[in-house]
Amino acid sequence: MLRFALHDGPTANPLTTNPMKRYILGFGLLLSLPALTACEKFLDVNNNPNNPVVSTPNFLLPGIISNGIQTQMFTALRTPYITQYVVSRTANSGGNDQYYFTNAQSTNTFNYSYFQSGGNIPVMQKVAQDEGSPYYVGAGKIMQAMILAHATDMLGDIPYSEAYQGGANFTPKYDSQQQIYATINQLCDEGIVEMSKPASAEFRPFYSTAPSESGDILYKGDPAKWVRLAYSLKARQAQHLTKKANYDPNAVLALCNNAFRTSADDAQINFQTAVAPLANTTNIFGVTRANFGTATFSSNIVKYLNGTTFPGVVDPRFGILTPTISTGIDPGRGTSTTANLTPGSTLTDFYGSWYARDLGYYEAITYHELKFIEAEAEFLAGNKPRALAALRAGITAHMKKVGAGGSYSPPAVTFPVILDGQIAAYLASSAVPQTEATLTLRSIMEQKYIAMFLNPDSWSDLRRYDYRADLYVNFLLPYYVNNNPPLGAGKLPRRLLPGATEVTVNPNAIIGLYTEAGATSDQDYVTKPLWFDRP
Repeated sequence: MLRFALHDGPTANPLTTNPMKRYILGFGLLLSLPALTACEKFLDVNNNPNNPVVSTPNFLLPGIISNGIQTQMFTALRTPYITQYVVSRTANSGGNDQYYFTNAQSTNTFNYSYFQSGGNIPVMQKVAQDEGSPYYVGAGKIMQAMILAHATDMLGDIPYSEAYQGGANFTPKYDSQQQIYATINQLCDEGIVEMSKPASAEFRPFYSTAPSESGDILYKGDPAKWVRLAYSLKARQAQHLTKKANYDPNAVLALCNNAFRTSADDAQINFQTAVAPLANTTNIFGVTRANFGTATFSSNIVKYLNGTTFPGVVDPRFGILTPTISTGIDPGRGTSTTANLTPGSTLTDFYGSWYARDLGYYEAITYHELKFIEAEAEFLAGNKPRALAALRAGITAHMKKVGAGGSYSPPAVTFPVILDGQIAAYLASSAVPQTEATLTLRSIMEQKYIAMFLNPDSWSDLRRYDYRADLYVNFLLPYYVNNNPPLGAGKLPRRLLPGATEVTVNPNAIIGLYTEAGATSDQDYVTKPLWFDRP
């Protein structure tokens, strides 16, 4: 579908990942058929067995998984500024924390959805279907659902029904977000059916470590965890629809009952030291990739951790999510280049975060997120005792996950261990409701905000609750020296701009998006609520 992709990601075989190149290759061979018989032996000699045109599902699925999850990861280069986890260290810098956006900033979100990952799914599914490997078919459907879910929540209407046709169609139509949501549910349901088949139905091992690791690198060949992932994704998407008249919290809770059971189910990718020919295998948030060298933590998140929002209650995650020297900066205010550095280094304090470890991992959707979804749904259903229990379980799960301690370098940072007693003390503090009578929606959403640190889906929560000041008490409109906000006074971002590749390759579809949204400019378009964000 796309003519090119950005290269800040894992290296891939262009013949197995680019539908356009497969199309061109096939067309060229067709034209040259008369010459094939004369050159048969020559072609045999020059057939490179190390660069195949087709592949088996076990070698396609790892790239689909890693690049599919990286779709969310690359979006997280932008959204943490919108959700005020981080801000620019330079005052009035005209960055994402002040709601300045460009099409190029959305290109990774779009390209990873369609070129790097999504485009390989139909290829893998066909081969898997033909050979009788239902788990690979199911994994493809669930990964496709995850990719579409993220892309539509960030961008709105996106291609699907006419996508993945390579050179046959560079200008697919855009399907409505409402239709994409229905497709996500359908893909998850179909994936669950495939993953529920007996192991005896599987032609090919779903995961293997010999002669090299292949197949299900996410869950090491456990189809039950894929089923729980599908239900977790369905629950997340269903909870996005709280503004809709047909929103049903009990339906969400039914999905949660079949979703993740522990943090061991979390959908995440682990980063590794690059070994040639691999490149860019370290954390997108890490110091090696150097994407956040001009960032520091916002006052929003630091106030939740350092005892400001909850007077006298210092969160045990202070010193883990952010260094304890982090003071937090309001968006647009900036600071001097020598303030807020990681202790013992000249690097910004962002690189003192547990999430910024070069060899850490990136979380796409987690058990602790599911517990907060459950807490909110129970609260909206009027079942406060169960909502409070789920809230406490979500806090506990996140603290246990990030609180294992350990050191990493560079820079040299040692993280504290969060002890069970510290978790118990926090749960007994004024930061957490102690009875169902004192439980509020604010307490659920702000604890979820803390635990969803840097995750793009925090933006979905902010949007569907309209950035409410009574729920997100530390959220601030950006400061502007010239008092001239790009989106207009008091307006907030509700979507990203279309990717730059689509503006070039599929301009008529982009014009249609703007027309449908009633947008008169890029700045106006960004402020238009998406379908999930409207009643």
